[in-house]
Amino acid sequence: MRSKDRISYFYDGDVGSVYFGPNHPMKPHRLCMTHHLVLSYELHKKMEIYILRSKSSYFLPTFLWVLGFCQNNLGEDCPVFENLFEFCQIYAGGTIDAACRLNNQLCDIAINWAGGLHHAKKCEASGFCYINDLVLGILELLKYHTRVLYIDIDVHHGDGVEEAFYFTDR
Repeated sequence: MRSKDRISYFYDGDVGSVYFGPNHPMKPHRLCMTHHLVLSYELHKKMEIYILRSKSSYFLPTFLWVLGFCQNNLGEDCPVFENLFEFCQIYAGGTIDAACRLNNQLCDIAINWAGGLHHAKKCEASGFCYINDLVLGILELLKYHTRVLYIDIDVHHGDGVEEAFYFTDR
């Protein structure tokens, strides 16, 4: 990172208010804790903090399929909980917005701590991931760029991203 880099930092406090259940390892409140660290270390002074333009209809076509599977419990990994649709809108919308900001040269670096849910498949929630925001962000970047390099630094395989782009060289 260079000192002149323009950094866009996505944060929406609502993303940390969802609850996956008492025994579930996914704890979105950690996103709020991370944001408080950003503020405590005054990193926000070096970044532009932004939120989604409109949660109510932002990227609605992308999320419509969520309504179909919310009728049933998706198993221990992906439980149905209150505000699931809004949670998906926030984390996936933040990643798509980050890609749009990069495409439109509004920033050099974009951060979305809420994103990175790399296990979701086109028609299947998996591994705590309901919508694969990374795939949606990459698709947005591919509108402006010939190729996108995706580097997953998680401790395990981003199978949903691999599945989405397995047969393409972009």
